Amino acid sequence: MNIPNSITLSRILLVIPLIYLLYQPSIELQWLAFAIFIIASLTDWLDGYLARKLNQVTELGKFLDPLTDKILVITPLLILIERQIIPAWGVLIIIVREIAIAGWRVNPQLSQKDSISGANIWGKLKTVSQILAIALLIIPLVGIWQTVGIICFWLSVLLTIISGLIYIME
Repeated sequence: MNIPNSITLSRILLVIPLIYLLYQPSIELQWLAFAIFIIASLTDWLDGYLARKLNQVTELGKFLDPLTDKILVITPLLILIERQIIPAWGVLIIIVREIAIAGWRVNPQLSQKDSISGANIWGKLKTVSQILAIALLIIPLVGIWQTVGIICFWLSVLLTIISGLIYIME
């Protein structure tokens, strides 16, 4: 297990305290949840950067990184549904796309590629928009922050659809 893949796995481990903290009523613990989410999200950039810089890009990393992104994104989205902040059908679009593209990526007959393919620019934009939306929706501030968060959520749903269609059409 190389350094980038270890960082990727740490992102999965950070989901555990994130879940716990998002269920706590304390404002301080909500801020801590926000901080953990941001740190976990930044490791997505770090593991990719290190993999390229250290020449440690692996098939395992190309598989684990998007899987870990899905875990990090879907978990708080489900909690936001439970809190009645976002509608389940919007999250369902995200989940269906993620499952479909994950299957598409690892099946060479569907994607017509010999190895697991990485995310394209649209997939990266989709992930960034999802992370931004979640960050804005879990931050313990009200008013404009929630409105901007909801707008970012719907933008991320749109980018989810667009990136999925582009991925399949390539």
